[in-house]
This record gives sequence, C-alpha cells and structure tokens, in this order.
Amino acid sequence: MKTTLVTPTFIISAPRSGSTLLRSILNAHPDIRAPHELHLRQIQVEMEDDFARNSIEALGLTNDDLEHLLWDRLLHWELTRSGKRIIVEKTPENLSHWKRLRECWPDARYIFLLRHPMHIFESLVNNHPEFSPDMLLLRMVHDVAPMRDARANLTGITVRYEELTANPRQVIEDVCHHLDVDWDPDMLDYTKSERVFAPGVGDWGEKISSGRIHRARPAPRPEEIPDELRPWCREWGYLD
Repeated sequence: MKTTLVTPTFIISAPRSGSTLLRSILNAHPDIRAPHELHLRQIQVEMEDDFARNSIEALGLTNDDLEHLLWDRLLHWELTRSGKRIIVEKTPENLSHWKRLRECWPDARYIFLLRHPMHIFESLVNNHPEFSPDMLLLRMVHDVAPMRDARANLTGITVRYEELTANPRQVIEDVCHHLDVDWDPDMLDYTKSERVFAPGVGDWGEKISSGRIHRARPAPRPEEIPDELRPWCREWGYLD
C-alpha cells in the first residue's frame, strides 16, 4: 500500500533521552516541522462489525493498512499545515514499533538518539516517584532492548545526547546534512519557534522550558552502574 508522505523522519530513542530537545531544535529550522509527540501506535482503527470488515477486505486492505493510511494522513496534514517540507516525529514508543513505521513508510529516514542508560534510569526515577526503582529498572530493560534490532535493520544517523549538549552546532549540522537541509544557526535558539511545552506530549520540565541547552552530567563510574544496565552501556559505547 503506497502512502502519501515522502521520506518522513523518525527519532528513535528510549524515554528520557533528550528527544524533546532534539526535536525542538529541529523544529526551529524553516524547512523542518517537528511537532510534539503524536503517539501514532496508540491511534488505532476499530471496525465494529462484520459488514465493515468484509467491506475493507473486499478492497484488499487490512486493519494495519487502515491505521497506516490514518497515520500517513495525520503527518501529511500537519506538514502541510506548517508550510514546511520535512516532518520529524519523535514519540519514544517509536522504538518499540519501528517495524510498523518501516512497513508504513519504506523510504523513511531515522535518527537514533542515545543517552547513557544510567542517566536514563536516573531521570526515570526522578520523574516517576510513583514507581519503585526496581520497577523502573525493569521498564528500562524493555525500553532499551529494541534499539539493537532497530539500529541493525534501519538506516539512519546516530546522535548522542552527551555530544548534542556539548557541541550542539556540530551535531545539528550533521543532522541537517542527513535531512538534506542547510544548517541554520537560529535553530539553537529553539524557543523562537516554541515557547510552551505541554505535559503529556514530551518533556515539559524546567530545563527544556529554559530555552538553553544544558550540558549532560558527567558519566557515572563503572561501579555505579547496575548489572542490568551494563550490557546496554557496553553495546551503546558507554562502557569499555
């Protein structure tokens, strides 16, 4: 099934990896629309009875096809509304559903955003006091595991949160090259295009709302990293 949108871009990241910062910087580019999290996988199609199912099957379509048409139309609508020419979507759940994205848009581009897994875990603990650290650690394993397959099966550029915050110009210039757009220095002043960060559709904390790019914390010492996170730290290049 052919979709309307041409080469959409998806940020593939675990939660609390800095995706709101990255998409806000990209959204400040005159040619790039990077909206808040759209949660495409949670936008589903339901057919109430056999009449509807038989009708759709007679068209040669499946339920997944209908969802893909809906997702495609939503992104196309948002891009057209913005007056820009490139759309970037950043919902963290994209990491677990990258196969559906590839199925819907075979020509999509990807940005793999990595952050030290220990800092992801600490951020989850700080932002979700309603859950125990042990429960969040289990969630971490679920969230970071699909990154291996995603990076092995999708073509894209890798961005590290630590490098993004330490040298934003160089990192964003590389991303612009990946997206076939010119670098625009105004991108780093991302609040020019967005001043309000709403809860529920991305980070809305004090750091992102400040409009400044805050440098990442120093990497933890190896002995501070829980055993459950060590394989991912090693695989992502954060632990020798």
